[in-house]
Amino acid sequence: MAIESKVGFVKKVSLLILLMVSSSIFSFSQNRTSVVLSNDWKFKKGEIAGAFQQDLNDSGWDAVTIPHDWAIAGPFILDGNGSTGKLPWKGQGWYRRALDIPASAAGKRLYLIFDGVMAFPKIYINGKLAGEWDYGYNSFFIDITDFVNAGGNNLLAVHADTREFDSRWYPGAGIYRKVQLLTVDPVHVAVWGTQVITPIVKPHYAEVRISTTVNNFSGSKDSVQIIHKILAQTGSVVATGEVAGWVKNGQGTALEATLTLLNPIRWDTENPYLYSIQTEVVKDGQTVDRYNTDFGVRTMRFDPDHGFFLNEKRVQLKGVNLHHDHGPLGAAFYPRAMERQFEIMKSMGVNAIRNSHNTAAPEMLDLCDRMGLLFFNEVFDKYDAKAGIQEDTDFEAFAHRNIRNFVIRDRNHPSVFLWSVGNEIPDVQNNDNNGFQRLHTMVNYVRKYDPTRPVTLVNDQMNNASRRHFDYYDVHCWNYARRYRLARQMEPNKSVIISESASTVSTRGFYEFPLPEDKTAFTNSLQVSSYDLHAPWWAEIADDDFMWQQDEAYIAGEFVWTGFDYLGEPTPYDNETVRKMGFTDKAASRSSYFGIVDLVGIPKDRYYLYKSYWKPDEDMIHILPHWNWEDKTGQAVPIFVYTNGDEAELFLNGQSQGKRRKNPTSDNSVERFRLMWKDVIYRPGELKVVAYKAGRKIGEKTLKTAGNATQLRLTPDRTTIKSDGQDLSYVLVEALDAAGNTVPLAMDRINLTINGAGHIAGVGNGNPQSFEPFQASVVNLFYGKAMVIVRSENSAGPIQLEASAKGLKKAQTNINVE
Repeated sequence: MAIESKVGFVKKVSLLILLMVSSSIFSFSQNRTSVVLSNDWKFKKGEIAGAFQQDLNDSGWDAVTIPHDWAIAGPFILDGNGSTGKLPWKGQGWYRRALDIPASAAGKRLYLIFDGVMAFPKIYINGKLAGEWDYGYNSFFIDITDFVNAGGNNLLAVHADTREFDSRWYPGAGIYRKVQLLTVDPVHVAVWGTQVITPIVKPHYAEVRISTTVNNFSGSKDSVQIIHKILAQTGSVVATGEVAGWVKNGQGTALEATLTLLNPIRWDTENPYLYSIQTEVVKDGQTVDRYNTDFGVRTMRFDPDHGFFLNEKRVQLKGVNLHHDHGPLGAAFYPRAMERQFEIMKSMGVNAIRNSHNTAAPEMLDLCDRMGLLFFNEVFDKYDAKAGIQEDTDFEAFAHRNIRNFVIRDRNHPSVFLWSVGNEIPDVQNNDNNGFQRLHTMVNYVRKYDPTRPVTLVNDQMNNASRRHFDYYDVHCWNYARRYRLARQMEPNKSVIISESASTVSTRGFYEFPLPEDKTAFTNSLQVSSYDLHAPWWAEIADDDFMWQQDEAYIAGEFVWTGFDYLGEPTPYDNETVRKMGFTDKAASRSSYFGIVDLVGIPKDRYYLYKSYWKPDEDMIHILPHWNWEDKTGQAVPIFVYTNGDEAELFLNGQSQGKRRKNPTSDNSVERFRLMWKDVIYRPGELKVVAYKAGRKIGEKTLKTAGNATQLRLTPDRTTIKSDGQDLSYVLVEALDAAGNTVPLAMDRINLTINGAGHIAGVGNGNPQSFEPFQASVVNLFYGKAMVIVRSENSAGPIQLEASAKGLKKAQTNINVE
């Protein structure tokens, strides 16, 4: 927070030395309770005098639930800035709700934990400022003990203000992540108060070192005993230990114990095994605090010539970058939305995630731990207003409090293998404005709170490597076009990661002819052909990165820009570019084209290219484009096949079009990884591909010319969801012909009706040029497909979703809420 001293927040936080508990805290004993404050909020946008006062009449305000992104409902600003999604995220807003503080909480300590508020939040309790923060992506907490009335009426008011925040993409606005009310005994483990490391890991045992910071607000110096139990996933106790010590009043003291875990099961990407530590704090023979911390046992190291090793096994990083928005849901964070993204990425072969470029929601790391995804944990984009840094910000204090929260919240997660202190920061790379000094400050604070993992800075200005900024950090991380070359040459004793690769751009379901000879040959269509041959001038197509990693085995891996399309950064159709093309600002798109899958999670063709390379042992065949080209009859339509096979034969209406074989020695990257028939003369009917690997037939795939659409189909990704008001089911909408083939050119307008224990949380179709609202009961098909996101209510029961369109047979699906 930029002005913490105004309310004594720095003093309070310093007493609570922020240390990490990796799992969410729930009610484990009568002494520690945690309540997620999701419901009963009121919201109003704008400047409202006295909005924090208890006697303000908020009956006319909107009733909302948290998470909440006030801007995602729109409306779109048609001539607005496409780089931030053309949505009304700039402004200020107020949130209010009653706090239920029972009389039994008297004498307890109470904290509010905010996972993220965009931006510059001010927190008021009963009309008084209790604390504030700056960086909208970071988690923070406030001690509200002295502001509440136990057993009386209490009001929480939160002011969020994005007017001074800056962004290169859509950041969202408001309380977009969860809020918790934590109640603990005066003697308790600090928020994020445990650090777990495994300094010795051998096949037959591991040393588990646990540092627990205990706060004491009892009014006197106290002796405490800390009892730890390590639990296996079966719930059985596999190790125990304890430590005792004195904790002075008004202070936090770290007490350390080392437990020996016999025959540890390693956490890795194939078997993400998690242990749990049950920690009990005992004072005067009574348990005053109890909670659990998840952790994993694994070893990690980088080798400059052989890449990354997990548990002494070489693991090639097959990663993607993910921005924080969830398409039609905006910045509002729902764990299921994140889980679904990870499921789609893992099905493609992904084993690593980079959170570009901001502190992630804590559940994102929980999911990586559970799903076996390595996590490249990044805190900032730039050191300016994009991080909430203003002209009067004390950089040293800003760096300390934000890095502390970032690292200490996340450092118990076994998935985290690398910390990043920033992305493509020009003045840091060039050492302008004391750039190296600021870099040194950030890196040192990371190492202060976690000396066990390497730290990096992500770079893009190759020639500035000559200034040797890499001396300040541990791993060479560079974006695009082999820009790591100079750094690698100057310092060959550090490993290399392609932290952003490809930036190939495409629109799902859209194809243009002829094939481009220049990757930057973008047309006035305002869409990008899905032959996956286009990229901005500063980037490359996917195949190039595959080839470079094959040819340069020291590269630890890549992180593709990006796994999903996201709101904002609509290269190549941003405002400046479309104006140069002769359009107005209204032509600029509102979301990216970079994704391997589109904004609503429907795979583009590129998904199958990555899968064919990243999952070589899984037999698969994908054909593109579709085969509905009435206006191309008698003309050549190029056919591409993505497969893990090395050879295939193509048939059109039973007639062979010849065999193609991948060329692993070609300097033209696409010839290594794709099978291409560029001169197939279009005739409607059936394409068939028969693929082979090492002479063995691995399968065949057909693609038919579809007839006119006659019916709709609804396919939910989950037919049972939880009645917690937060769970989601993503329902795919498709148009089919009479034979059941998907119709690739259908653009019908779909009307939606929902009844039962849920509601429509968002709709979308992956079209970067669509300015239809995300929160609606209608959605247009885009090249045959669209998505409806259904969210549960807080009660059990069935949900019925119906889709209808003019001239088409309607479709219905049922979802059960339990």
